[in-house]
Amino acid sequence: MEIRVKEMFFLPSRKMLPSTSVNASVQGNGVLNSRDAARHTAGAKRYKYLRRLFRFRQMDFEFAAWQMLYLFTSPQRVYRNFHYRKQTKDQWARDDPAFLVLLSIWLCVSTIGFGFVLDMGFFETIKLLLWVVFIDCVGVGLLIATLMWFISNKYLVKRQSRDYDVEWGYAFDVHLNAFYPLLVILHFIQLFFINHVILTDTFIGYLVGNTLWLVAVGYYIYVTFLGYSALPFLKNTVILLYPFAPLILLYGLSLALGWNFTHTLCSFYKYRVK
Repeated sequence: MEIRVKEMFFLPSRKMLPSTSVNASVQGNGVLNSRDAARHTAGAKRYKYLRRLFRFRQMDFEFAAWQMLYLFTSPQRVYRNFHYRKQTKDQWARDDPAFLVLLSIWLCVSTIGFGFVLDMGFFETIKLLLWVVFIDCVGVGLLIATLMWFISNKYLVKRQSRDYDVEWGYAFDVHLNAFYPLLVILHFIQLFFINHVILTDTFIGYLVGNTLWLVAVGYYIYVTFLGYSALPFLKNTVILLYPFAPLILLYGLSLALGWNFTHTLCSFYKYRVK
């Protein structure tokens, strides 16, 4: 019965496609009433999200875990749930920080594993953990989300849909969705091959390592594309798939030149924790 309920959330009917816009809750004179205006401000949504960040009992960790599973097996289902949230709560971005909490746990565990595989000491592993969390994930995520938020609102919104806009929180959620598979591939699956395969200075080594990078970054691009193509008021989202061309070209060059991406990453990790 529980599984059936979860499936209902991930498979909303087509009738639930979003039809609300910035002008959805207006009075006859076209002005938001004071209660709705306060409830729909970005500040109010941000405050509600941050407040729930410290209330674990209010978080739906089971649902967040289902989302993580579907990001690997069927990421389209995850974005169908975003449609459902827009229809029921009038916002695209997550209002439950459970996914962010689980992602943080994954990040900590996988980074500790990375430190162990690279034979780092306790304090070096802590430095690496802080760097990966606050620079690689949060810092880069804020930068990418802001850039995509600006580009999508500036250039991708349909002319007849100017009343709609991409929420910054949704742009950040798209980054988190795309970052999770990349994290699992490069910070977890790759760990089992680093010392005995990837860092052996052989063709097989950098073939395996660079192929994992190709899959991880390619998955990031694809999940990002799905996130923005799910918004019915955006156009030309296919351009978000264009980075696949230089990615494949770089992959081919790396194999021809013997450039091991993972070896470069490990050297960089060791350098910045000294």
